[in-house]
Amino acid sequence: MSDAGTDGVRLQKVLANAGVASRRVIEDYIVAGRIRVNGEVVSELGRRIDPENDLVDVDGTAVQLDQSKRYVILNKPTGVVSSMKDDRGRPDLRRFTKEWTERLYNVGRLDADTSGLLVLTNDGELAHVLAHPSFGVTKVYIAKVDGRVTPQTISKLTKGFDLDDGFIKADKARLLDTGSRDSLVELTLHSGRNRIVRRMMAEVGHPVVELVRRQFGPLHLGTLPVGRARELTKVERGALLTLSRGASASDTPEHQETE
Repeated sequence: MSDAGTDGVRLQKVLANAGVASRRVIEDYIVAGRIRVNGEVVSELGRRIDPENDLVDVDGTAVQLDQSKRYVILNKPTGVVSSMKDDRGRPDLRRFTKEWTERLYNVGRLDADTSGLLVLTNDGELAHVLAHPSFGVTKVYIAKVDGRVTPQTISKLTKGFDLDDGFIKADKARLLDTGSRDSLVELTLHSGRNRIVRRMMAEVGHPVVELVRRQFGPLHLGTLPVGRARELTKVERGALLTLSRGASASDTPEHQETE
């Protein structure tokens, strides 16, 4: 890590190149105590940093300095496996990454029958934090399920119950709509157990008909069409990197996230 000596690059130049603001505005940020380097507030305008190693945040939000890292959000269609190359010849994720020259990898998995938000990146450290349930990153799913779901069932989902691999409960659950034959349920979970939403809904007597992941940590699917991918915005990247840096890397995950 660099210090405030003569080595490195001026902080104003680094942050301006990262698209944070103009050098003049960044100087105002420094004077106002809004910028930290490696967790410490910067007070001197002449501060120099090492962009490859130092961690910078503005107003508590991490700034991406390594421009070689790519962060992509995909609205995965059903029928596509969460792999960059499927050894059984099934449709995989490569078709969605052709416009990026970097070698991207999927963060966690959605099973072939589940659609929705999937993150693709070449940032291994961030992928580690997002994919493993020990870090408590929440995911929000919308499940179309068989039958009429009652308030008692929603209560059971949030209070929890035992499955064959242990106790489970939803962080949040709410009934969005119910008809004569099926219902729409929103589930928020941080568990990474295999096919956990499907198993939970089957356990309460309402098998999943369709399943979509709408949110992953701070990222929302929004209006991104099915089968389309885009790079994250600066705000989205900042939110992801802030989450990643704040996580404890000492936790050892027990499950690989799959749904």
